[in-house]
Amino acid sequence: MRLTKFSDYALRVLMYAAVRKERLITIDEVSKVYGISRAHLMKVVNQLSRAGYLTAVRGRSGGITLAKRPNAVRLGDVVRATEPDFALVECFEMRNECVVTARCRLRGVLDEALSAFIRTLDRYTLADLILNPRDFGIKQR
Repeated sequence: MRLTKFSDYALRVLMYAAVRKERLITIDEVSKVYGISRAHLMKVVNQLSRAGYLTAVRGRSGGITLAKRPNAVRLGDVVRATEPDFALVECFEMRNECVVTARCRLRGVLDEALSAFIRTLDRYTLADLILNPRDFGIKQR
């Protein structure tokens, strides 16, 4: 299993916003820190804002900031909000045409594994991921 870049970038944006909690950050700033496309980050930030993880302030001196305390942001919830689906194999999909689905044991095993993956993410919050500003190349005042 592999998370989409969208989920990866969403987690990174939240991590950076948590470190810069004292001020608004910009998409351009996050783009430079991580070397990620500004256009892609705009979509990520938009979805995180709609999901209630970020607050966006419009205008010339606008930017984004965390909408919740880091310890209130469960990683599993972020991944569920940003992943398009968790269809690991064909039988997880609506259009399943596998001929052995009715008797196959693989789906149960993979479903158990996926559930364990999500449960693990649910045990952690954004607070568990907070780095030191220096880790982002930010000089302390």
